[in-house]
Amino acid sequence: MRVEEIMTAKLISVDEGASLLDALKMMVAQRVSALIVIDATGAPVGVLSEGDLMRRAEFGAEKRRPRWLEFLIGGGKAARDYALSHGRRVEELMTRGVISVEAGAEVGEAVDLMLGKRVRRLLVTRGGEPAGVVSRSDLVRALMRALPDAGEPRPDADLKAAIESEFARHAWVPFDAVRVSVQDGVATLEGAVTEDAVRGGLKVLAENVAGVKAVRDQLAWIEPNSGFYVPPPGER
Repeated sequence: MRVEEIMTAKLISVDEGASLLDALKMMVAQRVSALIVIDATGAPVGVLSEGDLMRRAEFGAEKRRPRWLEFLIGGGKAARDYALSHGRRVEELMTRGVISVEAGAEVGEAVDLMLGKRVRRLLVTRGGEPAGVVSRSDLVRALMRALPDAGEPRPDADLKAAIESEFARHAWVPFDAVRVSVQDGVATLEGAVTEDAVRGGLKVLAENVAGVKAVRDQLAWIEPNSGFYVPPPGER
């Protein structure tokens, strides 16, 4: 899946010299949580997001520190905080710098950038020119579309074979220690695991097979060092 398939193509921008009130009106009217900030040439230079507007004096939410602490951290930090809580122009409040991703990039690359840079949205470019924005909400919508549909009912034998095939694809699955049976579309997992996290992974693998209605966990747990045995949920 590529970024251009899930991005919001409509690029909503505001001039860096615009007033805060004008920017707020735009965000409300367009129902967006952030605006791309552009300079006089139309080039993106930053982002104004909801996060930039949280520490406002109007809310009584500006940062308050003891004077001795402000002395230690320096005047620059305190002045920046004051600008964020009292500023009236976009250029005084925005987060400068724009992190971008190419429209043709894989969505995984965009996710890595968001997580690595700790941002909620990326500017999408095509040939160096702005083409849209991809945000976490775009990822959520893409995930909703990508989730497998239950589809038409499948024979139990087909479902069992499909689950076993999925198990065989993953090295962490204790294939020889887990048995699968399916009745009326409900998969039952039996056997034993030595790590409880494996139990959750096996359940998710089975749930993702199209046609599986539910998964019954009947796996025992054996602590590998002590040999302590915890019976399956139905036998406890």
